[in-house]
Amino acid sequence: MRVLRYLLVSGSAAVAAGSMVLASQAVTTAAAPRGGLGPAAAAQPSGRFLARARAALVSYLDTNRSAPPFTSGMPGARTVNLPAAAPAATPASSSYNWSGYADVSSTPGTFTSVSGQWRTPRVSCTREDELTSEWVGLDGYANGTVEQDGTLSWCYLGRPTYFTWWEMYPAGTIEVGTSLRPGDKIAASVTRSGTSYTLALTDSTHPVNSFSTTQTCTLCLNESAEWIAERPAFAIGIAPLADYGSWTLSSASETAGKTTGTISSYPAYYKIDMVDATDTYPLSLTSGLSSPGTAFMTHWTDSY
Repeated sequence: MRVLRYLLVSGSAAVAAGSMVLASQAVTTAAAPRGGLGPAAAAQPSGRFLARARAALVSYLDTNRSAPPFTSGMPGARTVNLPAAAPAATPASSSYNWSGYADVSSTPGTFTSVSGQWRTPRVSCTREDELTSEWVGLDGYANGTVEQDGTLSWCYLGRPTYFTWWEMYPAGTIEVGTSLRPGDKIAASVTRSGTSYTLALTDSTHPVNSFSTTQTCTLCLNESAEWIAERPAFAIGIAPLADYGSWTLSSASETAGKTTGTISSYPAYYKIDMVDATDTYPLSLTSGLSSPGTAFMTHWTDSY
């Protein structure tokens, strides 16, 4: 998914993937959590319901595929009070659709791989059409392509549904698995060799959701690597963020040139908080990095 500097939708990831939409100001006031629909809504949906939800999602994404770009520039450094403080030297930025971390370069061709692991978060649904997506990827922080894969959670007709996905934005998102469940152990990566990209995801809990695909991009700049929790953006606006509680990203790794490191081992990295459209309060807050620079947590605070 992109940062909301582009209104985008990346399939599962589309919903979650895409360029970052940049916000003008960071905020720190957390909103109170909302109530869900109760135990019945948390039950695993039937295969028929999931197929219906997937078809609706594919149609939704396809209908809104063409999205106008935002013209926001690179985020500026700022100080944000968070549940866990990042190192003092960590630049922080805010976005209307991303929360997490990004390593950023101004030199095309810098990054060749990115990876991370997580457990699929459980969403608490209301009757609203809400989405959340977790992914790793290359590009999208300050340019118009994103090569990404991850998990997507969608509150469809008041019921939580879960999918795995990959996307070579601005091409459409591919929704892969329909048996993804909360707590599934995920390992995702994007690896580049020249103009060839291998997007791979392993669901070790329900392997049927796993995939590996090789795609080609001749225009991708490979100027950033990201680990992101996102709410998808569409031509009609940004989807409300589903209440995912919290998401923990671990085993984060990136390769720049021939050097493999962690999020914080790369010289230029940003912590990103998701904020509402008025820049008044946060929707998803990002913690500081673990001491090796390989893990962090994002926390849901509000939907829109």
